[in-house]
Amino acid sequence: MNYLLKRPDTLSDNGSDNVIIMGGGLTGLAAGCMLTRAGDRVRLFERDPDVGGLSRTVQKGGFRFDLGGHRFFSTDEEINGFVLDLMGPELLSVERSSKIYLKGRFFDYPLKPMNAVFGLGVPTTLKILADYGGERLRGLGRKETPVSLEDWVVGKFGRAMFNIYFREYSEKVWGIDCSRISAEWVAQRIKGLSLGTAIKNAFFKMSGRDLPTLADRFLYPRLGIGRIAERLREEIETVNRVHTETGVEKIIHDGTRIRCVHVRNGKGPEKALGREFISSMPINTLVKMLDPAPPSSVIDMACRLKYRDIVIVAIMVDRERVTDQTWIYIPEKGIPFGRIHEPTNWSADMAPEGKTLMVVEFFSFKGDAVWNETDERLTDMTVKHLERLGFINASEVIGSAVVRAPKAYPLFEVGYQQVCEGLYDYLRRFENLHIAGRVGMFKYYNMDHAIRSGMTAAATVLRGSLMREQAGKEELVLAAE
Repeated sequence: MNYLLKRPDTLSDNGSDNVIIMGGGLTGLAAGCMLTRAGDRVRLFERDPDVGGLSRTVQKGGFRFDLGGHRFFSTDEEINGFVLDLMGPELLSVERSSKIYLKGRFFDYPLKPMNAVFGLGVPTTLKILADYGGERLRGLGRKETPVSLEDWVVGKFGRAMFNIYFREYSEKVWGIDCSRISAEWVAQRIKGLSLGTAIKNAFFKMSGRDLPTLADRFLYPRLGIGRIAERLREEIETVNRVHTETGVEKIIHDGTRIRCVHVRNGKGPEKALGREFISSMPINTLVKMLDPAPPSSVIDMACRLKYRDIVIVAIMVDRERVTDQTWIYIPEKGIPFGRIHEPTNWSADMAPEGKTLMVVEFFSFKGDAVWNETDERLTDMTVKHLERLGFINASEVIGSAVVRAPKAYPLFEVGYQQVCEGLYDYLRRFENLHIAGRVGMFKYYNMDHAIRSGMTAAATVLRGSLMREQAGKEELVLAAE
């Protein structure tokens, strides 16, 4: 019916049956899509002008680029089916080809033994393999659980491999020493992978097919990863509202239930009522917005969680292609950025015909030298390093764009999981609050995990609604008797 498509132009205080979603990344959008399809009233609030969070596509002229390059790959058949149904013919199947640029040479990633032999040289390779074998033997009698990334990688790959391939890149990405990065994160991130697994995958192509780290192909929308977020928004807005440039400022509760949220947009502050609330905003931000405020011990825990920010610099190039790679990892600290991708290797439609672009990621902390650098200086620095590395000539550069993305990745310091459990325990008291997503739960989620997390939150809301509906029917039957 047509009236179902009519939406109010402004927020109002009479929507106490709404499900309020705080955050318009993939998690919040997936939750909103599922609830919309189930017939629920949904209000989604996103502080930024666009939805998608880190999984969005930026456009400048005829060029498109993602914030770091995000592939879609999942071993979850339900999520695969959901995304395939959502995106239809927009999805391309892309072959993954990634390299590590180290000491002036390119190495295959994941590791391939022959490439390692000819790349590092036989003596270094034999040292890696001998060190790996010795570490595995020492591990037979070792009972302690690895605490840090360094502990975990040395145990799985050996110290020589850790020093050559892992130390510099990990410290560049996270900005802290490897001894401070939690082993719980790295074990989740590359679950099931060891040097032995990588070697087997190199010789027997199918042996690593279920490990996301070793996936040979992935799905990618023709016009960029942000199309997934845009399609989810379109699904929600068939009958519901997505409010962009509208930030949540305060979350009002009575001790056991969330009552409403105060939001602000260009028209000023307003209040939104709801019966259920889903949050995919950063968990420490959520805690600090609660009113009345949580105990100081809870605030202290929230302050202990930190995030890593990124600065993306896209360089438009007057050439059809620069590389044939999906990603190039740059571990060495002498080069300021950590990863490069060329979007036209993912989809030819990411640039005008005959043109391409190189997108680099500077890992940063908001307020540091990289974050505060001018766009002009960052662009100049990027072009000079790409030229020095032999990728481009400065004369080929026809444009650039710089995007700063705060709170891109949770920073998994040793002990973070205990802090998270403390916050989860406190937030469980709010029976109609559901936290979800990468920054919402402070977990390292890939895209499929983020979508799954939103769908799970939506399912929890729907189960609660069905239970209340059933209880209401039973009360009516008892009253009739």
